[in-house]
Amino acid sequence: MARRTLFLLTTLLLLCQPLFALDLHTAKQQGLVGETPTGYLGLVAAGNPQAQQVVDTINAKRKAHYQSIAQKNKLPLQQVEVLAGKKAMAKTPPGQFILTEGVWKKK
Repeated sequence: MARRTLFLLTTLLLLCQPLFALDLHTAKQQGLVGETPTGYLGLVAAGNPQAQQVVDTINAKRKAHYQSIAQKNKLPLQQVEVLAGKKAMAKTPPGQFILTEGVWKKK
């Protein structure tokens, strides 16, 4: 009986895991991640593995997208990244973080 209960509990936890996963919107609202001038997300404070996973996932997708734009327009990747960073920081709503001059600031 205890084995069955443990199995059911473990299965339930595994199925519910996506419910506890952190998404970009929530991470930004909670002040865990913010926009940087390089066009990528950064961790506002280290030590949150879920926030780090969000940053890594989104940044990989962004880099692939930036590379595509750079190739299509025959531009250096860094130029596309900087332009995207400016746009992302400008679009960041008040209360969320942006990295300016190496310091995280609440916009």
